[in-house]
Amino acid sequence: MLREISAGAGPSLAPYAVAEPGPQRFEPALGERLFVLEAVYEGYLLHYADSRLFAGMDPDLRLLAGDALYALGLARLAESGDLPAVAELSDLIARSAQAHAEGRGQAAEALWDASAGALEPGAR
Repeated sequence: MLREISAGAGPSLAPYAVAEPGPQRFEPALGERLFVLEAVYEGYLLHYADSRLFAGMDPDLRLLAGDALYALGLARLAESGDLPAVAELSDLIARSAQAHAEGRGQAAEALWDASAGALEPGAR
């Protein structure tokens, strides 16, 4: 899954891709949404933590790459037509950014867990 996300990020990021990505963060129970949530989470990691997929980027490129991965995940979800799920992830991105801006970065992980639960099949 993570290799697919790395490839989906585009050829301009390929030189920064690591040979062995880190572990997935979310459970396979998410089904088709696993790719979406992992891609958006990787965007979050590029903005605020250590990437599982890329190394050697300067800070500006990390931000741009993170934005590209947010877009990759949200675009795939939008293709399904599930606008409430798109809103859930958009809100998650905003709430995570706010938590970091307020010095509460550790609180963001609980936000990710809650959104993963909300996006599981049958959760709504």
